[in-house]
Amino acid sequence: MIKKVLIANRGEIAVRIIRACRNMGIYSVAIYSKEDENSLHTQLADQRVCIGEGPARESYLNMDRIISAALNVDADAIHPGFGFLSENSAFARKCRENDLIFIGPDPDVIDRMGNKSQARQTMMDAGVPVVPGTREPVYEAEEGKKQAELIGYPIMIKASSGGGGKGMRICANEEEFEFQFNMAQRESANAFGDDTMYLERFIENPRHVEIQIMADTHGNVVALGERDCSVQRNHQKLIEESPSPAIHDATREKMNEYAVLAAKTVGYTNAGTIEYIVSPAGEFYFMEMNTRIQVEHGVTEMVTGTDLIIEQIRVAMGEALSFSQEDIHLQGHAIECRINAEVPGLNFMPSPGVVQNIHLPAGNGVRVDTALYTGYRIPAEYDSMIAKVIVHGPDRPAAIRKMLTALDEMVITGVDTNLDFQYQIMRSKVFAEGKADTGFIEKFLNLKQPALDVPEV
Repeated sequence: MIKKVLIANRGEIAVRIIRACRNMGIYSVAIYSKEDENSLHTQLADQRVCIGEGPARESYLNMDRIISAALNVDADAIHPGFGFLSENSAFARKCRENDLIFIGPDPDVIDRMGNKSQARQTMMDAGVPVVPGTREPVYEAEEGKKQAELIGYPIMIKASSGGGGKGMRICANEEEFEFQFNMAQRESANAFGDDTMYLERFIENPRHVEIQIMADTHGNVVALGERDCSVQRNHQKLIEESPSPAIHDATREKMNEYAVLAAKTVGYTNAGTIEYIVSPAGEFYFMEMNTRIQVEHGVTEMVTGTDLIIEQIRVAMGEALSFSQEDIHLQGHAIECRINAEVPGLNFMPSPGVVQNIHLPAGNGVRVDTALYTGYRIPAEYDSMIAKVIVHGPDRPAAIRKMLTALDEMVITGVDTNLDFQYQIMRSKVFAEGKADTGFIEKFLNLKQPALDVPEV
């Protein structure tokens, strides 16, 4: 039985987990850096512990300090949220070694699926469709060039431990392969401490569609439908929606089936996401698995009527899933816009500072996940995402209209945000018609017109 959870994160996801704990009658403990002393999650939690200075490596990435904090407050479990240590198998093992429940998958499974190259091999063996590419890890540019010739250009060079677009390069031909490989490998070594690479055929103009799964320790695995995350910039998602406007029911069914197969193959438990890349012809391929809760989990909650954070905690306590596959039916349409403190007109430069005034939209089918409040100082040390606006409507056009209303109502002053940019995306003809692929944002930014001058419907 979990009675006290320490939340090894910050910002809106920490707030989200605290609220879930409160709904379950579970005591919550917030950790924070000195930079985050006045953050909302530290004020909402039942208890709070300072674990270091502002830089993440001295606080939210410091495993020993987090474990010590959990032990000192007699926590039963640690919820890692997303980012930071959420997919770090060493941290999951440290939790286990100190009799702390890690609210996430087994560390061995994190290793198996967190390493993108190893995950590809595992999925190939299981019969899950995988993008054509290398089966074994690649360490040297010369060997990579030989493999690229067999796969065929253009090639996507990827870091085995990668994420968030780091250690990822597109290579168009043999002449530039060595340069692009070395750049990607160097970036991977700097970001993840791992220079292991792999290669995939580059699928042009793809859609990014992922399946949310939840699995318990009793052998039950349920797919909760898909999220389309194609609207992104530099491999960072901006908008997510469910269901995807790009796939048909038959494709959706097969993607769900393969997602369940993938999870069962590795003995997965807790929340996870199987990410697919979908070609313009409708072919889908396994890309990677995220062994944690996702930023965009709220989109799935809106169309399925579930609470994935509560379900995570229940599964961690050894309980069976509260729903079966037959219970999951996608109802209506949900869209999420990530609101970032940044300046779109200046190459999306981060815009930290003090929030002078804030008004959040509300109403039927409108949800805002945020840690903002008037007077809060957005720090420069962390990710620029400050809020997620999620709406739900009976169908996609209704959801788009509701999102436009919500974005129009939302006010944040004192810092620059991408609110107007998101509003213009919602008004664009390409998005309205459901035709936005992963290159959508770059195509508009490369037009000889202001960044926000997106054609209206």
